Amino acid sequence: MTLFRKTKALKAALADIEYCAVVKGSSFTVRKYEGETDYSADVEETFAKFKQGAANDYKVRFPTNLDMNHIEAKIVEFVAKLHPEVFADLRHFCTACPAFIDQTVAAFDREVQFYIAYLDYCVPLKRARLPFCYPLVSNKSKEVYDRDSFDIALAHKLVGQGSAIVCNDFYLTGRERILVVSGPNQGGKTTFARAFGQLHYLASIGCPVPGSEARLFLFDQLFTHFEKQEKVENLRGKLEDDLGAVSQHPKPSDAAIDYYHE
Repeated sequence: MTLFRKTKALKAALADIEYCAVVKGSSFTVRKYEGETDYSADVEETFAKFKQGAANDYKVRFPTNLDMNHIEAKIVEFVAKLHPEVFADLRHFCTACPAFIDQTVAAFDREVQFYIAYLDYCVPLKRARLPFCYPLVSNKSKEVYDRDSFDIALAHKLVGQGSAIVCNDFYLTGRERILVVSGPNQGGKTTFARAFGQLHYLASIGCPVPGSEARLFLFDQLFTHFEKQEKVENLRGKLEDDLGAVSQHPKPSDAAIDYYHE
């Protein structure tokens, strides 16, 4: 029997299960359905003559999400005891088919959700006339540039506040391999570094990137070094902090050096 047939048969068996939940006070009892008469139609017919205009709807609509609360979980536990054969087949099915979804389909399902969420995240930025484009990418040419680049996270925050966003251009051509960004504290150096990383990562996964025109290199690894939150009051730059951390690092012992050389 194929997986499709097994699934169809198991779903039919579960759909055929009928049970009664008798609620009394703060407790309830679950038992098998014994063909009890549904008096709903009789009650409605009896009280129809008293109807005056449209009546309020007091029906309780059960949620349709897949998560169960503790009461629903307990009811299912009791129903499983009433129908052990069907739930034994269900347990065996879950054990025998733990990963029946094709990995390519599963990966696409996860990735397309991220892609759609990213496009929705960019909508208010586009409304603010911030440019996005699909960059030219290469795994050979290391010439990179981007015009009108910006930090997406900061731009999203500033657009919500109604503030202006400053865009930047950069390019590396020929034998150029390093960008040196200088300026005062809170002058935008870290923001530019974040934007540079965002550009390359988003381009590597096929997303549109901030900028009116871009060409990027497909990197193999991306390394960053940032504090979780920079402290403005210490009046120090990141380079000074890093040099201070290096100077405080204990020097290796001679034994360690000798062992390293060995």
